[in-house]
Amino acid sequence: MRQEFECKLCGFEPENFCEFRQRSYFRCENCFSIFMHPEHYPSYEEEKMRYQLHNNDVNDPGYQKFVMPIVNAVKKRFTHKHKGLDFGAGTGPVASKLLQDEHYNIALYDPIFHNYPEKLNSSYNYIVCCEVIEHFHTPRKEFKLLKSLLKSRGVLYCMTEIYNENIDFLNWYYKNDETHVFFYQKSTLEWIMRNFGFSNVNVRGRLIQFFA
Repeated sequence: MRQEFECKLCGFEPENFCEFRQRSYFRCENCFSIFMHPEHYPSYEEEKMRYQLHNNDVNDPGYQKFVMPIVNAVKKRFTHKHKGLDFGAGTGPVASKLLQDEHYNIALYDPIFHNYPEKLNSSYNYIVCCEVIEHFHTPRKEFKLLKSLLKSRGVLYCMTEIYNENIDFLNWYYKNDETHVFFYQKSTLEWIMRNFGFSNVNVRGRLIQFFA
């Protein structure tokens, strides 16, 4: 059966994968992604309400510990002299807060909570996307934008839960959040690296590093 839409990352025609809570999920055999049917995407207002329910207190020690892999990765390669962007900073930009506490120069951008489009007219040594890329409704557009914002030898740091074939998708907690619409396998991340002009990708647990 032909579908009425294409993979939002690579443009390939997806295959039926499963149904969960009246939401349809599809798998792309080209870029190896798994994603929600676009007709089930939450609206702007639904997304905003959901994000406001998140307990993202920037001073919460547990949340600070959760984001430390991405913070430490930035600190290992860059200093306060470099220019960074927290893309999709959300209601509690704790990674940026921890870096700013150490005098790092990192700006905030979020289409809902920090909607400063002028931030997208600059270029950056590093970009942080902490628990963001699973929310992308148009990942091809977003990754193209992110790559264009990176300076030479820059790094895009992402954190997300990565899917693999050993995971029972129907019982996977990560897809239960209705704002999580796009899921990545390691092969998907390698596809992104090859097709968006990154020189390399490093995946360690939830931490993903794309190198310009």
